[in-house]
Amino acid sequence: MCTFCSFKCGFIFFNMVFMASGVALLTIGVLNNPTFQELGEIAGKTLPKIAIVLIAVGSIITVVSILGCLGAFFDNYKLVVSFLCCLVIIILMEIITGAIVYTFYSKMILNPSALANIKGSVNYMDKMKMVISEYSPEKRAAIDRIQEKLKCCGADGPDDWATSVGWEDHEATPDSCCVEKGAGCGKEKDKANKKGCIKAIYLFLGKRLMAVGVICIFLAIAECFGVFIGALFSCKIKQKDYDNMS
Repeated sequence: MCTFCSFKCGFIFFNMVFMASGVALLTIGVLNNPTFQELGEIAGKTLPKIAIVLIAVGSIITVVSILGCLGAFFDNYKLVVSFLCCLVIIILMEIITGAIVYTFYSKMILNPSALANIKGSVNYMDKMKMVISEYSPEKRAAIDRIQEKLKCCGADGPDDWATSVGWEDHEATPDSCCVEKGAGCGKEKDKANKKGCIKAIYLFLGKRLMAVGVICIFLAIAECFGVFIGALFSCKIKQKDYDNMS
């Protein structure tokens, strides 16, 4: 009986940690979703999907962990086994996702131009340059918010505004480019952020993709321990049921 309680407590503890990781991924996705939506407006519609995937994965992990907790609280063999089956599938998905994200991250940091050669991908650099050049009224708010959030200016740098068709004052930059914000600060071009938004976006995505990749790999390793504990716990439930019947 003491051994059964030990396995049960260990299984519940794992589920609590598992649920916390799901809630964490869900929170990261929700908090970063507005920024990804804005990036999607100016650098391609595929970027917002990153936040959606994080929200979906976090939600799935949270629901599956609840399934495990119910199985543990009610000593239900079928619920625990269902949880283990879901967990194995999640582990495989996380390993594949982590590997893909890490590969994508490596290519993006070491050779960003290589992404343009991937079939079906969006050339974010060309897209960003076109959006800055046009500076259309419907995308101006998104461009300004990205320049403020990522502390960048233009596609490659402040000089891009000198050739922008949609920006009238070629001797200045939008106020969103300024290091220190203020009305009309863009007229002092030398005080604008020097980093281009293409580089800033790659750094923004790189940090988050690397973090997601590492989290997926570490979660997969931790979840292998959860499968081990869960398998032992399910065996103990089965044994307890047999003892009660006899």
